Amino acid sequence: MPARVFICFAAEDVRLRDLFVGQRGLQGTGIDFVDMSAKDPWDEKWKTNCRTRIKGCDGLIALLTKNTWNATGARWEMQCADEEGIPMLGVHIYADNKGAVPPELKGHKVIDWTWDGVKAFINRL
Repeated sequence: MPARVFICFAAEDVRLRDLFVGQRGLQGTGIDFVDMSAKDPWDEKWKTNCRTRIKGCDGLIALLTKNTWNATGARWEMQCADEEGIPMLGVHIYADNKGAVPPELKGHKVIDWTWDGVKAFINRL
C-alpha cells in the first residue's frame, strides 16, 4: 500500500507542489505515495481539519523555497506534524537558490530535491 504523505508548501509555491506530486509517478522514480495536502483553502476551522489530515499520514514532506520562511500556514503544518510525531523531510526545491530552513524542521532531515532522497524517506515510513 502506498504511503500517505502530507505535502507542505507555501501558497505561492502551489505549482511547484503540483510538479513535485506529478513527477512522483514517472517511470524510473519507483515512488508511490498518496498526496494528502489540502487542494483547497481551509475555512475558519482549517487548523482542526489540517491536524486531522496530518495525523492520518505516514509522513510529511515540506517543500522548501525562499517563500517558506514567511508561510505561516506551512510552518504551522510542520509544527503540527512534529507535535503529532509524524516523520518529516524538508526538500529544497532549488539547489542553487535555497531559502532558510524554518525552525520547525529542527532535528529533521533536509535534502536537496532528488528522487533517491525522497524515495529513501518514503521507504522508511
